[in-house]
Amino acid sequence: MANALYQWEDGQRRLVNAPDPDRLAYEHASDRVLEELRRRLGSTFSLQELADFYESGTDWATGMAHSWIVDASFARYAREASDFGGGRQRA
Repeated sequence: MANALYQWEDGQRRLVNAPDPDRLAYEHASDRVLEELRRRLGSTFSLQELADFYESGTDWATGMAHSWIVDASFARYAREASDFGGGRQRA
């Protein structure tokens, strides 16, 4: 799970630091991936469940956005996990 979290955080950093002309398009792509994550996983999940889902493959999402944008979307969605605690997994 630590590797997945690192990749997600890296994607989020890239999105935040994207140049202004491109950021809006990247945010829009991330929103589409986020909507699909909600549809596929639902609203109640743990970080481990999200990491397992990520590790099972993201081919479904890379058709919507660059892989780092997919990672940024997972980072955003991780904040909604039942055991997310400000960047760390709660016990």
